[in-house]
Amino acid sequence: MIGKDSLRESSPLPDPDLPDLPALLQDLSFERDGYEIRVANGSDCLKRQAAKLIERMYASRGLFPYGTNADIDKRDVTVVAVRGDRAVATLTVRMDFGSGLLADTLYSKEIDAARATGGKVCEITQLALEPSSGGSHDALAGLFQALYVLTQLTRRMSDIFIEVHPRHANFYQRVFGFKRIGCERICPRVGAPAVLLHLSMEEFERALIRHDRIEQRRNSRVSRLLPLKEHAQELIETLSSR
Repeated sequence: MIGKDSLRESSPLPDPDLPDLPALLQDLSFERDGYEIRVANGSDCLKRQAAKLIERMYASRGLFPYGTNADIDKRDVTVVAVRGDRAVATLTVRMDFGSGLLADTLYSKEIDAARATGGKVCEITQLALEPSSGGSHDALAGLFQALYVLTQLTRRMSDIFIEVHPRHANFYQRVFGFKRIGCERICPRVGAPAVLLHLSMEEFERALIRHDRIEQRRNSRVSRLLPLKEHAQELIETLSSR
């Protein structure tokens, strides 16, 4: 859930050695069960499609659409799942380079606990899926495969946070390994209840390893929910060699 964030005096200074994310990720593109997973940074067309999808999906649930007219923040990486010529799923990853996370508005204490132990925090925002696409789990798995690739390429994301509606929390906990660390509060940015979930990279890795083992037993339902670590590693090696 997203909105305007303010400068946090306790946050670390921006990293001058941070790579140019759009340049680093411009070649991040792969297919997942009929969906093309792409980075929207640098593509006005994809950014517009992602913004329209967010606005449509949030409005359909009675939520306030947010950030749809804003340029992508330089800290953000927006990933989209495209089928044909239409974006059907999107999420944005925001890293903390000095001015905090959007989730700090409600959960600064919980996120600061990760910072205090040396965690490199980030958050998932603007997550939207088009249910009529017929394969939302495949699209979501593709987005999270891209998320894993981003964590490995940037080395700036050891602790992943996401604000979700309480009724969706169990799904993220069961499938991806998130843990609920924040109590339910009303998010002023979308006008709905929210809870804070946290996923460490260690837990993310363990979830992918579990998935790889289950995939070997041909459990098709699970294979639609999590990416295969082997496939993600191939992407990382390809991008790192360029």
